Amino acid sequence: MSYVLEYTPHAHQAAGAVEYMQEDVSVTTIQGVTRQISKELSPLFEQRLRSYLATQDKEWLVEQIVRLTMDAHSLQEMDHKIMHENKAKKRDERIARLREIALDRDVLARFVETYKTYDRARLINDGFLLGTTPVKGTDLIKDGFRTEKGAALLTNAKDMLFGMLYGDETTNTDLKRIQEVMLSITLARHKAIALDLMKASTEMSAFGTWQDPESVSNDVHADDVVVEVEFGDVEGELVATGILRALSLINNLEVNEEILYARMIEIEKSTLIQ
Repeated sequence: MSYVLEYTPHAHQAAGAVEYMQEDVSVTTIQGVTRQISKELSPLFEQRLRSYLATQDKEWLVEQIVRLTMDAHSLQEMDHKIMHENKAKKRDERIARLREIALDRDVLARFVETYKTYDRARLINDGFLLGTTPVKGTDLIKDGFRTEKGAALLTNAKDMLFGMLYGDETTNTDLKRIQEVMLSITLARHKAIALDLMKASTEMSAFGTWQDPESVSNDVHADDVVVEVEFGDVEGELVATGILRALSLINNLEVNEEILYARMIEIEKSTLIQ
């Protein structure tokens, strides 16, 4: 291996430093090293990029090219549009599934009875969740921790919750609602996405403090969201019971709070004022 002796003026003035560099890489700074490495890898990068892009969908390629030509503001607007379109698509799919469920009092009663004993331990033992699922009070439970039937149960719980809150003849829902109730749910802001199915609700910011007896998820002035929505209950408060059962499943399968705080208050009078 041959080397050349090279002086850097600033380094020589500062401390008389002498650097040994390989003969074909006469660089003296980290920027120079990275530029040289980048130059050497450029052909390989281009080849792999071309190979990857050649296998991609045409519409996706067009989308990426358009994004490269847009400014930040236009990109933000486009992202918002795509987000709303995706939410609308998911809602249409949910309504279609709910029509097939044909939610009525009997269907709701069976849902409550079937899942009344489903806690975290049972969901793991019965194969809905993996044993490596994050402990309660920590991260959201991602798709990778749910089995296929766990994902199906989560979807069903959210569909039932949507039907109990908003179901009417347009969703093939037949519930004789006789009492207006206000539902309030408090959860961490970064977990609110798990309840993005709410189509008519009020969201408020809040700070919460929670002292976990087992010191797993202590929170001091945590950034929380309070979601409020009115719904109509039936005789015997079966809808309220069903909502609690659905929220319990959603918490154990996705939200992953030690305690998901939800309360309901009967409303004597309620109206929308124009």
